[in-house]
Amino acid sequence: MDEPLRTVEFGATDALLREDVKTLGTLVGEILAEQRSPAFLAEVERLRRAAIGRRENAAPVDELADAMAASAAGTDLQHASDLVRAFSTYFQAVNLAERVHRIRRRREHERAGDGAQPGGLRDVIGTLARQGVTADELAALLPRLRIEPVFTAHPTEAVRRVLLHKERQIVAALVADIDRGRTPAERRADRERIRLALTASWQTAEAPTAKPSVADEFEHVGFYLSEVLYRVLPVFHEAFDEALREHYPDASLALPDVLGFGSWVGGDMDGNPNVGAATIAATLAGQRALVLDAYRRDLDALGELLSQSQARVEVEAAVLARVDGYRELLPRAAERLHPRHADMPYRNLVTLMVERLWATRHDEPAAYPDAAAFEADIALIADSLRAHRGEHAGGFAVRRLQRRARSFGFHLASLDLRQDSAVHDAALAALLDDPQWESRDAGDRAARLHGLIEGRANVANPDDETALSTLDVFRTVAELRPRYGDRVFGPYIISMSRSAADALAVLALARIAGCIENGEVPLDVAPLFETVDDLDAAPDTLRELFADPVYRQHLAARGNRQVVMLGYSDSAKDGGIVASRWALQRTQIALTELARDSGVRIAFFHGRGGSVSRGGGKTERAVIAAPRGSVDGYLRLTEQGEVIHRKYGIRALALRNLEQTTGAVLRATLRPRPPEPREAHWREIAAQLALDARASYRALIHEHPDFPAYFRAATPIDVIERLRIGSRPSKRGNKGGVESLRAIPWVFSWAQNRSGLTAWYGVGSALQRALDIHGRDVLAEMARDWPFFGTLVDDVEMVLAKSDLGIFERYSRLAVQLPEGDLHARLHPGIKGEFERTHDAVLAIKDESELLAHDPRLGQSIRLRNPYIDPISLLQVDLLARWRAGDREDDALLQVLMATVNGIAAGIQNTG
Repeated sequence: MDEPLRTVEFGATDALLREDVKTLGTLVGEILAEQRSPAFLAEVERLRRAAIGRRENAAPVDELADAMAASAAGTDLQHASDLVRAFSTYFQAVNLAERVHRIRRRREHERAGDGAQPGGLRDVIGTLARQGVTADELAALLPRLRIEPVFTAHPTEAVRRVLLHKERQIVAALVADIDRGRTPAERRADRERIRLALTASWQTAEAPTAKPSVADEFEHVGFYLSEVLYRVLPVFHEAFDEALREHYPDASLALPDVLGFGSWVGGDMDGNPNVGAATIAATLAGQRALVLDAYRRDLDALGELLSQSQARVEVEAAVLARVDGYRELLPRAAERLHPRHADMPYRNLVTLMVERLWATRHDEPAAYPDAAAFEADIALIADSLRAHRGEHAGGFAVRRLQRRARSFGFHLASLDLRQDSAVHDAALAALLDDPQWESRDAGDRAARLHGLIEGRANVANPDDETALSTLDVFRTVAELRPRYGDRVFGPYIISMSRSAADALAVLALARIAGCIENGEVPLDVAPLFETVDDLDAAPDTLRELFADPVYRQHLAARGNRQVVMLGYSDSAKDGGIVASRWALQRTQIALTELARDSGVRIAFFHGRGGSVSRGGGKTERAVIAAPRGSVDGYLRLTEQGEVIHRKYGIRALALRNLEQTTGAVLRATLRPRPPEPREAHWREIAAQLALDARASYRALIHEHPDFPAYFRAATPIDVIERLRIGSRPSKRGNKGGVESLRAIPWVFSWAQNRSGLTAWYGVGSALQRALDIHGRDVLAEMARDWPFFGTLVDDVEMVLAKSDLGIFERYSRLAVQLPEGDLHARLHPGIKGEFERTHDAVLAIKDESELLAHDPRLGQSIRLRNPYIDPISLLQVDLLARWRAGDREDDALLQVLMATVNGIAAGIQNTG
């Protein structure tokens, strides 16, 4: 890897990154030669150099494509599969080196100057203090400050857990020598550990042969929750607390539990027949088992640490009494206490707590009744240590466990529930024996639902089979809340919410099922607004809901806090990125004002994906770009696919991500952007941009009669529909066309063919018209001074930089010979022209001569990966043609195609 990489300029601060890339690349090459053959390595190197040469010399793609076709022709499919795996392994090594380098850069910041890394908690809180934020302002905010990443159940990249562990071993070895302080012998040992992990990974299939079940998805998400975030959570709060004490030394600021985590795995029923009451119960049981096991590991370590003897130090009477009580409760465990530890009360209590957790795990009589009882035991130890000079003799470790127990409880993560409003209507139609229920006026439905909610009316068919699965969900909620605690369930999300009746339907169904506590339904009901039209109608829907006396009674019981979920994915699929972003911005402004006028606090839940066209991008920038007043100390957002792996795969990077996100929420809440008089004019321009971009986008995507056939030919959607990476179907219902396709496979398909079309189509036409009308200076000013527009332009620029129209053209040529005619000739020129318009408009607005001139680090990252992604893309084109020519019946060929899909996704990132 040495010679070709000399074309990439590494800055002085990145010299060690270059060394790590070289080391890993050399090891990958040695493994390829060992596991396949030296000839295979030579072939890979030849293709890699050809890919680099094509990039560096801006040469046409045809020569590289011919080289790839020659390599694939006449070889068995295993050879083609190994080519894909080889290139994937190379850029995965680059990914790891870059992630470790982010840790290195954080350490450099901490050693230099005041040690405050930009965007981190020390930096943000220091800046806020200098801007005049008082301790009283912070004290008012902290109790309601809440950051909740939510892991979703439909990944675009699901790395096998066994491979995640091997990746962790590689990272550990790189981190051990992060500053080059290891001895030569230690460095050789590190290198062999890396070789072992890489070789074992090569010999492990990247994907299981069976489509994953909901339980498999839970295992994947559970890794990040129990092995990364469980460890990081107390460290985050310690960093937060230290920053507060540093910049507000005279204030007594109590830091609450700022972080919480949610999951959709096992609870997202929308369009997924595999999810229901049974998966809800099974998922929560699995989460409980994971967190109880984590507590037991912590307690085992504490048992070794807390060896205090009563002969040397006092211990609170409450601790001694608890030990005695547990000796009676757990007599068999008490018999196993070592006699030599008789004067070590902390150690004995911890040992008995481990036994009680075991009883809890297995539902035995001695089980903890709830997480609060477990927390009480930890508090006893913490208080006793504090009272008897034990702060530095175990107090630190006990406080960490306290923080974890308060945050994770016995549930680990709150489980969100989601269902389509049409399913609720179908259940109610059956229960009420009213076949016309779904078509009735929303006002009529609301009036009848009032009677059900208030107990003034009954259902005609309470045991109807059609409604059974829906009612069982609410019965499961009622059954499990006492077992797992008040925080076990997140909001109940209603997809396709279009009226107040959709929210009332949830309350009615819950009451019919007996899901009631203290006379009220114990769930937050969250409407999800997904399309551009639904977002535009959201203020009217919420106004109607807030005016409903029955719903307001429910809302009062929930603290007058309304969760509203905003759908980034379907709105962008519906109208394109500009129309989607503007609708989301406008809706947040309107709902924030409505909530203020209605005496309700709106909690926005952002349904963002990994790709730019599904709301992805840098969370920090998105928070700062949000409308003033819309953040208000709260951020809840979905995390999925390769984003989870990138943000939370390594503990140090998970910590950095959580700090940046929290810092942005603090800034947006305590010192939002001052009012900007120019913004009224900018909003007018943005509104017109949205209209123009949407018209261009829909003219191709939704209105051109040939587009559906072109889409299915020029993208690998037929392969993606067969991927074994999620339990969720790729379509809503059995209809064809773009409309029925879910947003994830839609965006994923255009990322695979290297066009990234969903993030920029329609943008260029709209920007060019705005440039013609308003001039470059006005749009440049908007990009520079208005975070909403600046973030949009930057996000589009990033996708343009990752796109490759030369490779995309190879995919487009797959549409030459279709029953509808030569769709490549009909559609490709227009798509290429729109790309060029977008490219030129972005450069004009930013006054740059090349993309990413302002972000050389990202540009370097893309250049490092391209020589490994490009060959996989071209191989995919060749294999697609062969597979389709055989009527898509060659399963072995499909397996290799699936490998190419996974490889391209991992290389491009931000794909789904």
